[in-house]
Amino acid sequence: MSYVTLTYHIVIATYGRLHSIDPDYETELYRFIFTYLKNRDVYVRRIGGMPDHVHILCDIPPKYAISEVIKGLKAESSKYLLSNPHFPHWQKWSRRYGCFAVSADKREIVKNYIMNQRSHHITQSCREEFVSLLLKDGFSIEVPALGDRE
Repeated sequence: MSYVTLTYHIVIATYGRLHSIDPDYETELYRFIFTYLKNRDVYVRRIGGMPDHVHILCDIPPKYAISEVIKGLKAESSKYLLSNPHFPHWQKWSRRYGCFAVSADKREIVKNYIMNQRSHHITQSCREEFVSLLLKDGFSIEVPALGDRE
């Protein structure tokens, strides 16, 4: 028997970082994301975000390519948002995304980070947050920031 745990912190932003996820209805989107991922055997640990981006902490089975899971999630959730009257300003997701490996001993830290998005973003924009995540994981600052207009 093989033992594999692959936990990821995924960050997806709205196109142009537009505030198109209404906080009054964000739980509808989170429920959709949860169900979509659960139906693909992805274990969702936490979902949260702001009007311009979403964080997902989850375990993706090794039978799936991460890029394919995220591609499918973005495509299907965008269709859902376009058809939902609670998201009248929805356009699409940014082409770019972030996906960061999370070790077992850091899961609770990332989970709490996602749970505290509202207070965190009082002082930091989505772009600043994403650049910070990139730098923390060893990417260079030249990497385009999440949500930039394509």
